[in-house]
Amino acid sequence: MELEKNGNILLQRYEVGKLLGQGTFAKVYHAMNIVTSQTVAIKVIDKDKILKVGLMDQVKREISVMKLVRHPNIIQLYEVMATKSKIYFVLEYVKGGELFTKVAKGRLKEDVARKYFQQLVSAVDFCHSRGVYHRDLKPENLLVDENGNLKISDFGLSALAESRRQDGLLHTTCGTPAYVAPEVISRKGYDGVKVDTWSCGVILFVLMAGYLPFQDSNLMEMYRKIGKAEFKCPAWFQSDLIHKNVETKEPVTALADVNVVSSSIDSSSSKNIEKQDVGKLTNLNAFDIISLSEGFDLTNLFEKTDKRKEARFTSSQPASAIISKLEDVATCSKLTVKKKEGGVLRMEGASEGRKGVLSIDAEIFEVTPSFHLVEIKKNNGDTLEYQNLWKQDMKPALKDIVWAWQGEHQHQQLKIMCCHRFVSIDDPPRVSPWPQIEPDVMGSSREISGPKLYAHGICNGVHISQQQQQQQQQPCLS
Repeated sequence: MELEKNGNILLQRYEVGKLLGQGTFAKVYHAMNIVTSQTVAIKVIDKDKILKVGLMDQVKREISVMKLVRHPNIIQLYEVMATKSKIYFVLEYVKGGELFTKVAKGRLKEDVARKYFQQLVSAVDFCHSRGVYHRDLKPENLLVDENGNLKISDFGLSALAESRRQDGLLHTTCGTPAYVAPEVISRKGYDGVKVDTWSCGVILFVLMAGYLPFQDSNLMEMYRKIGKAEFKCPAWFQSDLIHKNVETKEPVTALADVNVVSSSIDSSSSKNIEKQDVGKLTNLNAFDIISLSEGFDLTNLFEKTDKRKEARFTSSQPASAIISKLEDVATCSKLTVKKKEGGVLRMEGASEGRKGVLSIDAEIFEVTPSFHLVEIKKNNGDTLEYQNLWKQDMKPALKDIVWAWQGEHQHQQLKIMCCHRFVSIDDPPRVSPWPQIEPDVMGSSREISGPKLYAHGICNGVHISQQQQQQQQQPCLS
């Protein structure tokens, strides 16, 4: 670092203190503005090192990204300085350290996890609304200030919307393995919004469980688990639900309104009677709802939307009303309800078609006692017969109980609650141990650490950003 003769004054502006951390290409120091006495963190990047590995463009992108966004839950970039040999990022100093340090001691209390998660999704959604995708969200890149407020940092792997190729997708394989979405592993292109949302779901699981959902000493086996969403929830997740305001909202508010709660449902006698009538419904826990958005369903890569064999919708009606409506629709469609237990209805045709008797399953999942998700899919029979019956008779008849159909509002890309099924990749990804992971300016935060909760990463803060479309900052809801 190029200091003056007294040894600790940088460019006649900052008094530099202790080293906070370092990586392959940069070091972070505690410092103070000698004019305003403001405490800051200064990230010092060695120009020669980043030029040798071709990372200068990445540094420039990180600067442009951080200058675009101002949000209470994002580390602020104050200024950028440079000399012949060094680049200096002057950043907001966050005294509380990494969120990972707190999680490493054990799972967080519910109210604390709720606060952090709300602040996280508020900041992430703010970035997405401006065309910025972080692509490396994890507890090590989330800092906590002295007031207990979360701050997103380290945008070394972030991308702008204009980085997308002609197919509208990003293709650089990057991030930390335990937190990346299946699309990134598959190397077929991915939506930056959706992979960040997946990472938010993993982070929520870590906050509430105290460990990672996808762990294995073998990296390829961990990829397989991620692709098939193969994980187990701890026992205390059984009553953990996400409650979401079902009123129509803008995407920013819809994401930030998520509340993680451990509900002790005081069911009235009428609710008990209803549950006896419809059987015990399958509950969706918090991680299910966050992780299972329609963006994580890769079937779009293999089949057209109008040829799918299943459909999903959400409903604010009680389960008994949904079942009653499904029975009425089955009768009008000349189908017979053959099976009814645990919120599952099997509807069958009266005669055989080209490929046997048409059979349709409808399964109801409980999100809250007053909000449900319904999945309808063909179980047997001719697909064309099913599609004609579904489009012409069944779907129009269900409109009275439908709050929203999955896939019909794709512009709401961060809608938390969509489909009920995890992404399923039938075969393990056929990739090298970790295909061309893009290095971070700090260096060590991109090293693979297998199933560990993090991959080093000490990057002390940064900003996010995006297109200069909206100058007014969105409020942070907590």
